[in-house]
Amino acid sequence: MLRNINEMWRFRNLISALVGRHLNARYRGSVLGFVWSFLNPLCLIAVYALVFKYYIRFDQVQNYTLFLFAGLLPWIWFSTGILEATASISGGGSLITKAMFPAHILPTVSVLTNLANFLFAIPLLIAFMLYLGVMPTWNLLALPLVLANQGLFLLGLSLGLAALNVHFRDIQHILGNLITLWFFLCPILYPVTTIPANMRFSLIFNPVALYTNMYHDIFINGRHPDVLEFVFTLAVACVTFLLGNLVFNRYREEFAELV
Repeated sequence: MLRNINEMWRFRNLISALVGRHLNARYRGSVLGFVWSFLNPLCLIAVYALVFKYYIRFDQVQNYTLFLFAGLLPWIWFSTGILEATASISGGGSLITKAMFPAHILPTVSVLTNLANFLFAIPLLIAFMLYLGVMPTWNLLALPLVLANQGLFLLGLSLGLAALNVHFRDIQHILGNLITLWFFLCPILYPVTTIPANMRFSLIFNPVALYTNMYHDIFINGRHPDVLEFVFTLAVACVTFLLGNLVFNRYREEFAELV
């Protein structure tokens, strides 16, 4: 694990260059280009807001569109990042076959590319808060800590799944369905208060649900994320990162033969 971290630092310029390349390539040839980084989440939020605010009404949540906005942005980072990272090594082609190329850079680039899209959308979220009369508080300073916490968890999952997917290509297909289930198990479309009391224990075993609560606290409730939730998710993230590195290092020598 320490070797992987050291290599990430040594190749930080390469990672930065690949993230920029992926961001440019994602919207190359489209008329609006990089503007789609903002439009894609906005369109998704508009669809969910229309359905759940006017068709299937959630009257328990004030500023429901803002509630969606604050929950969907980090979810898009998580879901898109993990799906792209899982397929990154199996689709790495000639890069993986190069002896000196550190393969774990590819999942890392997928995670950071989608983090960049998330960060670009945060000013839109803050602008929308101001438009609705919801003033940001000093608790916004806790955002980098929550981002680092979730990023560590996501990177650990990405490394492990990317390595396993080289051997078992079914993983990337199964993962797409699991991500859909995971989405509905998080309080993104609905508040925690709608979950039956005897089922709320499930949130403890769902770190992404706890991350969602933290973002809602920061952007909507104007309070600092719950300390116990933060410490618990950080512990889960550290264990996930350790296990992800162990799985990755177990299979990394075989990548060039199987890709």
